[in-house]
Amino acid sequence: MSMSFRRRLPIPQEIREEMPLSAGMAARKQGFDAELAAIIRGESGRHLLVVGPCSADREDSVLEYVCRLARLQERVAEKLLLVPRVYTNKPRTKGTGYKGLLHNPTPEGDPDLLEGIKAIRRMHLRVVEETGMFTADEMLYPSNYQYLVDLLSYVAVGARSVENQEHRLVAGGIPVPVGMKNPTSGSTAVMLNSIFAAQAPQTFIYRNWEVETTGNPLAHALLRGYTGSDGLNYPNYHFEYLERLAERYVSPRYANPAVLIDCNHDNSGKRPLEQMRIVNEVLDSVSRSQVVAGLFRGFMVESYLVDGAQGVGGGVFGKSITDACLGWERTELLVLDMAERL
Repeated sequence: MSMSFRRRLPIPQEIREEMPLSAGMAARKQGFDAELAAIIRGESGRHLLVVGPCSADREDSVLEYVCRLARLQERVAEKLLLVPRVYTNKPRTKGTGYKGLLHNPTPEGDPDLLEGIKAIRRMHLRVVEETGMFTADEMLYPSNYQYLVDLLSYVAVGARSVENQEHRLVAGGIPVPVGMKNPTSGSTAVMLNSIFAAQAPQTFIYRNWEVETTGNPLAHALLRGYTGSDGLNYPNYHFEYLERLAERYVSPRYANPAVLIDCNHDNSGKRPLEQMRIVNEVLDSVSRSQVVAGLFRGFMVESYLVDGAQGVGGGVFGKSITDACLGWERTELLVLDMAERL
């Protein structure tokens, strides 16, 4: 058993200077982030949709996807704000296998963290500069957030990370909305505690600095279903769950109570076509209850160019190499129907 230090990696400032965001897009992002914050605070007539591949594995197919998404955004702009999922890290339950672009900039190749850091920055930067859309990613490694700090408009803390102290504290210093998922066990208390911690002022060590945060009032709940003690998938998007959550998730204890529904993962049992049904069920609940409607802010959907999934090295352009996704044709129909119902 040993740990070897292979090489010094560039600090985030060096990478950001090597691949800078243009001044024009930096200014535009301020307005976009304000619109997104207004949705989370419940001050907007629009809802949020975070949508895109399970894992952003290659630039060409991701850019093709987001270009289509940008055109779709124009059609639903009055009802929905779309944020593309550009997820460059892939959490693994058993710690092995493909871990995303950060670890494997070439999915079939060996791990290369130096090239991976540059690859994730380049992927997000190209999406922003070439499509005009600002991105979402999962904060799998809190120390790596600074490589993308100027590009991300939405951050998620995953089900395996939400109980971790560092994730909660760093989330409190992020200047954009952070979705705190329920843990894989499904505990509502754990999720609410993570939101409370992220919203509170904190002092801690981060990247060899003693830092202070004022807390993030835009930290909110992201429901993704859970795995029961019997090993089966159980959803937590149903009316009764949302109604019970609304009783516990209230101000002033929590700033801006807000919920997004992740339509895949354990909510769908990783059956991506079920996402269309789940969206409609949630919208039925929203239409039946002012309490649920007051908490609901939007959805997260896993979607790519082609339905389903393939193994690493599969030859189908725009088909997921991790969890199965909804293909583009069904995604387009889903988004248009969602906007119509809202």
